Amino acid sequence: MLHDLLVYSAHGAVVALGFVLAAYALYLTTNNASWIDTAWALGTGALAVLYAVTIPGAFERRLLVGIVGGAWGARLGLYLAWRTARAPEDPRYRTLRARWGGGEPRLRFLQFYLTQWIVIVVLGVPFLLVARDGSTMIGWPVLAGARLFAIGWIGEAVSDAQLARFRAVATNRGRVCDTGLWARSRHPNYFFEWVQWCAFALIATASPGGWLAWVAPAMMYYFLTQVTGVPLTEAQSLASRGEAYRAYQARVSAFFPRVGR
Repeated sequence: MLHDLLVYSAHGAVVALGFVLAAYALYLTTNNASWIDTAWALGTGALAVLYAVTIPGAFERRLLVGIVGGAWGARLGLYLAWRTARAPEDPRYRTLRARWGGGEPRLRFLQFYLTQWIVIVVLGVPFLLVARDGSTMIGWPVLAGARLFAIGWIGEAVSDAQLARFRAVATNRGRVCDTGLWARSRHPNYFFEWVQWCAFALIATASPGGWLAWVAPAMMYYFLTQVTGVPLTEAQSLASRGEAYRAYQARVSAFFPRVGR
């Protein structure tokens, strides 16, 4: 089993590296570091499709991996590519530039991009585990995981659409988006992203070595809530919106959506 995981992961690493290097080339061309977000989503989704096509597991499981992983990567990746092409560099990366100080940031961003390459390979493990499972029996973890994925996929799509619609209104410039799902969580897009990774892990639970899949949602939760997600986004929001954002922080949950009135 370990040998298979290493071999298939090595194949996935080659594909993932192509996406990361393409994003780095775009960064060098546009001076916009946000392209790594697109590479992260499209690259991880591509690994799901790659494993579904090339690994000789049960057809039903490989089909499921290709659908859920491909749908996740395509929706998020294309949305991020559209946003990156139309907007200035994401504030998170401007914050990173400020933390790193002056000088040449290209080497720093190359290191950051290569770290994301490793993350992509690790996040591909749940898809790999399911694709190599030869069992044709579809148990409750797979069915529950598929339903949970649908909830997360729709929730993140709605969150992104609500934020894009809010920002498209000129009079909302400088204001805090606190409507729809954004009235229940300050980062509903991050929350539903994490829900989808819990779904991927749940689908993989019944497969041999399935416990390894739970590393992915644990990693995602850590990055989203402690590293490049919530902390950097909130720091930029406080810097640009000040007291209005502090008031928003006081009344709305940071990550888990508030239930009820």
